[in-house]
Amino acid sequence: MVPEIRPGRLILLCGLPRSGKTTLARRLAEEIPAVRLCPDEWLADLGVDLHAVEPRDRLEKLLWRHAQELLRLGQTVILEYGFWSRAEREEMRLGARSLGAAVELRHLAAPLEELHRRLESRNTVGGWGTTAITRDMLDHWATLFEPPTPAEMALFDAPVAGLR
Repeated sequence: MVPEIRPGRLILLCGLPRSGKTTLARRLAEEIPAVRLCPDEWLADLGVDLHAVEPRDRLEKLLWRHAQELLRLGQTVILEYGFWSRAEREEMRLGARSLGAAVELRHLAAPLEELHRRLESRNTVGGWGTTAITRDMLDHWATLFEPPTPAEMALFDAPVAGLR
């Protein structure tokens, strides 16, 4: 008899750079456990500029296909793409739900001045899978970011109990 495989859980981490997505993703991946997919780290390993649009788009599509297969196999998957637009979040939510998977949205928000402070610290320290981001870049990206509304958050499943 083949064991029944229950669909997995998808966790989307939404937020601007330096909002804490990777820190949360690493913690959750260990606690749940879950498979964490971070495009920045993959691009860094491949020696690709983290801001290059075309390779990032291709990689994110590839990682999404991989995530879907993991969800079909009952795994929990964490995507830390940032998900700046509602349309992106909706596409992932509907795609995962079509597989029968639960979908969480974790929005990491911090005031812009706090993000600037973290940015300065991170740019000084650097680290694997990171790239320097200027204050102007962050300010511009903040104008593009669509924070989730309470109505949008209500479309997603509640986070796993005890994992905040």
